[in-house]
Amino acid sequence: MRNAAALPTAGPPDRATAGPLTEPDPPPRRRAKDDRTVAWLFLLPVLVGFAVFYLYPTARGVWYSVTDYSLLNTPSYVGADNYAQLVTDSQFWNSLKVTAYYVVLNIGSQTLLALLVAALLHRLTRSTVLRATMLLPWLVPNVTVALLWMWLLDANLGFVNHLLGLVGVDSLGYLNSPTWAMPSIALINTWAYTGYTALLLYAGMLQIPQHLYESAALDGAGELRMFRRITLPLLRPILALVLVVSLIGSFQIFDTVAVATKDGGPAGATRVIYYFIYQQAFRYFHMGYAAAAAMVLVLILGLLTFVQMRLLRASNSDLN
Repeated sequence: MRNAAALPTAGPPDRATAGPLTEPDPPPRRRAKDDRTVAWLFLLPVLVGFAVFYLYPTARGVWYSVTDYSLLNTPSYVGADNYAQLVTDSQFWNSLKVTAYYVVLNIGSQTLLALLVAALLHRLTRSTVLRATMLLPWLVPNVTVALLWMWLLDANLGFVNHLLGLVGVDSLGYLNSPTWAMPSIALINTWAYTGYTALLLYAGMLQIPQHLYESAALDGAGELRMFRRITLPLLRPILALVLVVSLIGSFQIFDTVAVATKDGGPAGATRVIYYFIYQQAFRYFHMGYAAAAAMVLVLILGLLTFVQMRLLRASNSDLN
């Protein structure tokens, strides 16, 4: 029998004749430098706005604070004379004292009421309509709020005095009383801002895991104890933010005082630091002196904010 010719068998290609094996090219990667360039381009409008509307005015304010400037003359350098005058100015220190009194009243009442409202929203109802309604006072301009409450608190025609008269309380001009004027201003702004503050705290409460409350309820904990042991500790970062924002906003109160009490009266009982700066700058035209007072206020707010952030450990959360 004739031998059959051997058939060629398939095998791996000869490396010498098939050439080197090549891997497909990886997809092109965007360079980190290109990413940074695009990021800076997106940030450019914000940086320009910050420089024009914040950085430049701040630099001008620092310069005016060491000059004698009255809008009618060229600023002349006087060094630290304006700051030295502030140290001995009794009206400046009284305005700081009045402002501190308002800050304590406003932040204390606003924060406590906002915590109560937020806790009720979180534990009892989550109605969208109710949340929208709570924002209505915050949406009303401060000048309108001041006019509204000026009429409500009027000694002769005010609705508040009418209600108090029904229970035997004598009529009183709250905004004209040196004793009650500042508490009245604090309560007006508390009414206007409590809803907004409560929604911020409510948003923070929504981040707390629900199973913590369920476990505590199974162990027999009541609502008050869960609020004290679970809600407050886990709400600390949001609470720190609210307190810092409320502190800065309280030190900047101006429009309510200007509308409701006229010139910081009665007898300077509501002449807060912002109104003092306004009077020095636009009534007496002491621009350099007003700028120095504003710079001192910036330093005070920066120091108080730093202390608050450190004491409340705002950057740490117990949820992690």
